[in-house]
Amino acid sequence: MAIYGYTRVSTTKQSEEGLSLEVQKRQIEAYCQQQAIPLVLESVYVEEAVSGSKPLLERKEGSELNKTLKSGDILIASKLDRLFRSAVDALTVTEDLRKRGVAVHLLDLGGDVAGNGMAKLFLTISAAFAEAERDRIRERIINVKDDQKKQGKYLGGKKPFGYSIDENGSLVSDEEEQKAIVAMVEIRKSGTSLRKIAEFMNIQGFDVSHSGVKKIINGYEVREELKKHKEEYPENYI
Repeated sequence: MAIYGYTRVSTTKQSEEGLSLEVQKRQIEAYCQQQAIPLVLESVYVEEAVSGSKPLLERKEGSELNKTLKSGDILIASKLDRLFRSAVDALTVTEDLRKRGVAVHLLDLGGDVAGNGMAKLFLTISAAFAEAERDRIRERIINVKDDQKKQGKYLGGKKPFGYSIDENGSLVSDEEEQKAIVAMVEIRKSGTSLRKIAEFMNIQGFDVSHSGVKKIINGYEVREELKKHKEEYPENYI
């Protein structure tokens, strides 16, 4: 019999800080001591910066772990959502391991989750609730972002050229950069290359590349077309 632990964090930041990984490992060690299970530290598989949306068997460490497990082995994880993506994933993998003679222990569900019919029922219900909760959180995040977009809130990433971020987190027009956009458009009309325009704008103190200039000019032209269309057909924008 061999004992294997499994830990996972979703983001690079969590992986670099290592806090969550260490907590999970300590929880597994404590469980083994309580159950008098001789866990070998080298047998803890660590999945760093891997989203829980990816099935266990498609993860690098998860795949290696699955190949390693043999009849009589025990797999231990601190929580159901560290190991499995969804209710279907949990039930499919757990049933496959059970048939191979491998026991699965999840600490947040009290231990062995495939040892008998009641344990399997509890796993089914818990996995379904966990999946529903993840979906609910995902929907809430999407709704919040949609609402922030409607309010003109800046949602992160690279700030669009021509705008600044005010104290409320909203995008507001930047007068100097807006003038620079108009200048780029006019210079381009004269046939000047994008690279030359970028070089000129850098001299003026604006950090843009030739591909950035192209994107800025294209965006300006699209906005101007939309503005013109609104003026001609205001009934379509009520």
